[in-house]
Amino acid sequence: MNVIGRIDEIARLEAYYKSGKPEFIALYGRRRVGKTFLVEQLFADKFLFHVTGVVEGDKEDEISVFYNALRNIGYNGKSSMSWYDAFMELRKCLEKKIRKNRRCVLFIDELPCFDTPNSRFLKAFGNFWNEWCTLHPEIMLIVCGSATTWMIKNIVDSHGGLHNRMTHELHLHPFTLKEAETYLKSNGVVWDRLSILQIYSILGGVPYYLSLIQDNESVSQAVDRLFFSREGELRNEYERLFLSMYKSPEPYIKIIALLCKNKIGLTREELISHEDVLNNGHLSEYLDNLEKCDFIRLYHIKDKAGRKLKKSGGIYQIMDFFTVFHNAFLLKETTDRKYWSHHLNTPEQNNWYGLAFERTCMYHIDEIKEAIGIGAISTEYFSWRSTESDPACQIDLLIERADRVINICEMKFSSGEYVIQKSEDLKIRNRIEAYREETKTRCAVLPVLVTTYGLQKNMYSDNIRNVITMDDLFK
Repeated sequence: MNVIGRIDEIARLEAYYKSGKPEFIALYGRRRVGKTFLVEQLFADKFLFHVTGVVEGDKEDEISVFYNALRNIGYNGKSSMSWYDAFMELRKCLEKKIRKNRRCVLFIDELPCFDTPNSRFLKAFGNFWNEWCTLHPEIMLIVCGSATTWMIKNIVDSHGGLHNRMTHELHLHPFTLKEAETYLKSNGVVWDRLSILQIYSILGGVPYYLSLIQDNESVSQAVDRLFFSREGELRNEYERLFLSMYKSPEPYIKIIALLCKNKIGLTREELISHEDVLNNGHLSEYLDNLEKCDFIRLYHIKDKAGRKLKKSGGIYQIMDFFTVFHNAFLLKETTDRKYWSHHLNTPEQNNWYGLAFERTCMYHIDEIKEAIGIGAISTEYFSWRSTESDPACQIDLLIERADRVINICEMKFSSGEYVIQKSEDLKIRNRIEAYREETKTRCAVLPVLVTTYGLQKNMYSDNIRNVITMDDLFK
């Protein structure tokens, strides 16, 4: 088995395989995250039935591939345009092959594709599971699809025939830095960690994107080839990405564009205030769908008294590295085929890496807590905005600990040891003082610096209690 990472997911799937009862597992996640690869690596030699939906196919296309899959397991009859007939034939084929106490794995990939308009696919599929699969403890049915919103609405949170019928859900997330490093090495790409951090800030931990990197190129060469060359493999990925996940992608793209322009994020009310976002009763649904697809995160904030605000008071922040990079650079439609190489060490590129490093840190909060030494302590993390300081200050990452300590995290990208100057030291002090004054907290408030290569010793460095390096994020 050639799977990088996914330790928890593999353990869960293997446990379901051995459960001895009917299992209906829904696996979902953003496009290119490795859903199909994971299932095939674990169970390909155990499939009794395997079919993949046709992206943008009509009912005739979907019925055709389904009957072709039936023929692979022995069916030799005629095709029907009824999904009830198709699943009945599947039942007949399986009844001839099922053996008592021997697990039977059924894998339906790109399940949402089969649900074409007026096809009644979902009703027939639900009937197949409810009326037949649940009576056979040998059955392990795995379904997955990149159209995450469809998967959530119709399978995970179904209110129809599949309500409470799914036995397990599995959300496959992008790789962490450590998993990305291991994956790149497995493909012969041996880079130092700064280079991996830089490519992660552009591609994120999406396995397919990382697989496109060649072992003989640098970060800038890879970015130029994938995005800025005439035939760049990721040049048109953005449109494909949203079309594959949402049947009506326009409102999602508008929300993403707004969040890409606002580094600190926006509340729901702030999103509504923009004329590009229509408050048509579906905004909460759009935001929830984007969150479940790993594009954004809802980041809780505290009010003046230091209390966590309800969900509607949280900040929505963009978390998908690829979409941020596209909005920042691909919309310029440059004709420079070596744009990234030609802008090495420019303020534009350095500023990008700085902002992306903050996003990377936010994606690795567990690693930050371990580096501080509080992995075993109960914690909550928040963002905080001052309502009284002038100029208004914000703390992007605040970790509140059960031992009555609050860590305020400063995240700084640097190509060498970070140097705290007098002005930066004063900003940190002002943020801490503003937080203490406005929240009236009785907890100790300690600053933490997260940076690439550590902190250079000077007259201000001793004011930082904990220093976390890039290597800690890779653990």
